[in-house]
Amino acid sequence: MADTFKPGDKVSWETAQGTTHGEVVEKVTSKTTIKGHVAKPSPDDPQYVVKSDTSGEEAVHKPEALTKR
Repeated sequence: MADTFKPGDKVSWETAQGTTHGEVVEKVTSKTTIKGHVAKPSPDDPQYVVKSDTSGEEAVHKPEALTKR
């Protein structure tokens, strides 16, 4: 089972440019669109909005893509 996160948790994730660090903004459990990307989480399969420390941009990630720091 993947970790669960809460707003304010410091996390990291992998991108094409390498490891990125940021913070969990919110847990989402319904269809969400950020920067043209449509995420389709559900209450049984939540995803997380994260904000990059480097760029300040937000993205949605599945919990298995995130690692607590």
